[in-house]
Amino acid sequence: MTEKEKLAMLDDLFELDEGTLKPDTPLSSVEEYDSMSKLSLIVMMQDEFDVNLTSKIIKEFQTVGDILAYMHKDA
Repeated sequence: MTEKEKLAMLDDLFELDEGTLKPDTPLSSVEEYDSMSKLSLIVMMQDEFDVNLTSKIIKEFQTVGDILAYMHKDA
């Protein structure tokens, strides 16, 4: 899965227009990055990437790139 595809997945998850998010986008500037979207992120990461996110890990995320670093898919 390419970075562009991962970014599109995050745009969709946060209900943003495709192409809105970039790796260097600070999460603090994304209004839609709230508690509900964080829960959705946990579920999506488990379902799509078999990655378990904890609240501690999520609190460490500062940019979209930090989320991308956790998106691993061996397909």
